[in-house]
Amino acid sequence: MADEPVRITFDDLELDYDLLDGLDVMGYKHPTPIQEKAIPVILDGKDLIACAQTGTGKTAAFVLPIIHRILNANHRHLNTLILTPTRELAQQIDQQVEGLSYYTSVNSIAIYGGGDGALWEQQQKALKTGADIIIATPGRLISFLSSGNFKLDNLQHLVLDEADRMLDMGFFDDIMRIVAMLPKKRQTLMFSATMPSKIRQLASTILNEPEQITLSISKPAEKINQQVYLVYDQQKEPLLKDILADQQYQAILVFCSTKDKVKELNHTLRKLHIPAKAFHSDLEQAEREDIMRDFKAKKLRILVGTDVLSRGIDVDGIDLVINYDAPPDAEDYVHRIGRTARAERTGTAITFVNEKDQRRLASIEQLIEKEVPRVALPEKFGPAPAYNPRTSGGGNGGGGKRPFRKGGKGAGGHNRPRQQGPRS
Repeated sequence: MADEPVRITFDDLELDYDLLDGLDVMGYKHPTPIQEKAIPVILDGKDLIACAQTGTGKTAAFVLPIIHRILNANHRHLNTLILTPTRELAQQIDQQVEGLSYYTSVNSIAIYGGGDGALWEQQQKALKTGADIIIATPGRLISFLSSGNFKLDNLQHLVLDEADRMLDMGFFDDIMRIVAMLPKKRQTLMFSATMPSKIRQLASTILNEPEQITLSISKPAEKINQQVYLVYDQQKEPLLKDILADQQYQAILVFCSTKDKVKELNHTLRKLHIPAKAFHSDLEQAEREDIMRDFKAKKLRILVGTDVLSRGIDVDGIDLVINYDAPPDAEDYVHRIGRTARAERTGTAITFVNEKDQRRLASIEQLIEKEVPRVALPEKFGPAPAYNPRTSGGGNGGGGKRPFRKGGKGAGGHNRPRQQGPRS
């Protein structure tokens, strides 16, 4: 039997000793694939564009080498800016920085809107006194930069996390406005779950001869019970009502193709006396936070949103995902249904596929290398359309691809001998 490949450890990446101590205590021994590929590039000071999903360890992939570089930098304060699309993600990254830098002197501040005057004062004080790492949403950061109370003239690292989401949410102009206020000599890192042309255009504008890393998209978790209903458009609404009547599902995400469809479906559910909330970019930040807080606390059972939500929600215990519209891109299907069956739980993902979206289903099945089981439409809804993806439309998700055919392809403690000084 051939020998198994030897996995590298974090020690092999030659990170600062105190960083390694922290990883030991948290029980992290081996880097994930994105960490293994990205950390050496970032330590070498090169620009980077990386395509990696949420859940692959990408945050540590840029936080660890940046902390290492800060510990060895001549100028530390306001050294690094991490731009992220939402308050929730800014808070999550800030918490990870705090954990990973526990045995170091590096500090960070999350800058986001939606709070009261006290929050503004707290954030402004941290910026004036000079936090090492700023994790910010674009709009809030521009508000602070416009005040003229501080500058980022000594910034050495810029990170755009979930860059595709930021562009989907309309932050392109804000990003370019912020970049114009930064030193031209800096290291710029861009992380994105998908790599559409608009992301590549942004990368060509703000990155300098970047290295590129692309991890193939992971397959859906085996514990997701995937189902497809072939339907006509007029059958979607009564079928959805029928599924939502099943009280075994206590936390439900419903995905639509557009913001307008989200609003329309939410209005329809309310008319049917089905309590739900729409989650979209037209809402004020405070409204979005209230909705997400209620959903996490199980005070709200049904949340309706677009694909922006599929990469921005980090909630355990979602037991049903419904694709009211088939996603336009096969990768978006994986992101959507990946919101359920997390943390070793089980979950159900149901997709409604009308006639024009059948090619999208074929594209999904080709990507995940698996046929998604069809569920017979109950007789009370009438006959279902026949499945014939070769004659259907398919938007920009079908692309004429062939349908899938079977047969195709702990606590480590401080056990390390103490070094003299940090590893460089």
